[in-house]
Amino acid sequence: MLELVDGVTLAERIALGPIPLTDVLTLATQIADALDAAHERGIVHRDLKPANVKISTEGRVKVLDFGLAKVVDDGELSTDLTHSPTITEGATRQGVLLGTVAYMSPEQARGFAVDKRTDLWAFGCVLYEMLTGRAAFARATVTDSLAAIVESEPDWSTLPARTPPSVRRILERCLEKNSKRRIRDVGDVRTELLELAAALAKRPSGTYGNEAGRSLRSRALIPVIVGIGLMLAGAAAWILFYSRPSAPSLPPRMEPITAFSDFASSLPCHQTAGC
Repeated sequence: MLELVDGVTLAERIALGPIPLTDVLTLATQIADALDAAHERGIVHRDLKPANVKISTEGRVKVLDFGLAKVVDDGELSTDLTHSPTITEGATRQGVLLGTVAYMSPEQARGFAVDKRTDLWAFGCVLYEMLTGRAAFARATVTDSLAAIVESEPDWSTLPARTPPSVRRILERCLEKNSKRRIRDVGDVRTELLELAAALAKRPSGTYGNEAGRSLRSRALIPVIVGIGLMLAGAAAWILFYSRPSAPSLPPRMEPITAFSDFASSLPCHQTAGC
């Protein structure tokens, strides 16, 4: 029996504009919950993307379309890679591209067998898109997108300036191209997201997500601190120079002069009274 979920897809919500960080964390945690439950049962989604995440009117998240049910038509793939049809054939057979192109993991793009780490990659793509409003690896063509997935890094500069470093670390661990070095368990991601959400909830209003902001402010203060330090050092040197005691002055040296009688005896006779 299918459940009818009244609400919008995550793709539709992203299209409306920026999502506040607190809402991003709430949505991402629920997506991680759904993937964790699936992985516990040995199920790998393999096609996680914003269009397959539904947000109910109560704010509950449902991850849809497990099992790659969609089959690509014989026609040309859509040029909108974030909504392009799923490519599937033979389920887990190697050599077959599985998943929607813009959210494929590198191993999917190469046609290799996949496991739950593929869902961790797609989760990173979804989280990146919630934060930036743009798909991490979507390019103008399918070929260009596949090349970006295999060879390029996301444009990290598009992340909001106030993105906490812990969120950046989650993204980097999920979007590790080598699946052997990629984070393996979505439950670990869920725990990190919950801890971050709890930490942000304890902060005063208006300071959410301010780990990065504090770091940026600290770096901006470095030149000011250095300048003040140089000024203080210069002032101290000036004070030391001008306040040091001067060398003691010596009394005038008294040079003896020749006695008047000796001086007078050397004068010609007519200049003296004794001639």
